[in-house]
Amino acid sequence: MRVFYTSRFLRRYESLTPPIMQKADERIALFCKEPFNHILKTHKLHGRLRGLWAFSVGSNYRIIFEFAEKDRAYFHTIGDHSIYD
Repeated sequence: MRVFYTSRFLRRYESLTPPIMQKADERIALFCKEPFNHILKTHKLHGRLRGLWAFSVGSNYRIIFEFAEKDRAYFHTIGDHSIYD
């Protein structure tokens, strides 16, 4: 899986604490190998975020993304549960 990052994702990523950043890097690497690994808890989003997906980075953080093609994903944002608002 090839991952592309939006500018919003990169800004939010850079504002994370080093431990969360490290955890995000680990989860992104796992996502690239196996997007539906049970550890990630990958799931479709609903409502105004319909068409997007999310996966877990630890217990409080999520990455919102979209599948563009079978081997591409665009990461839109990362953050705590407030990113769903």
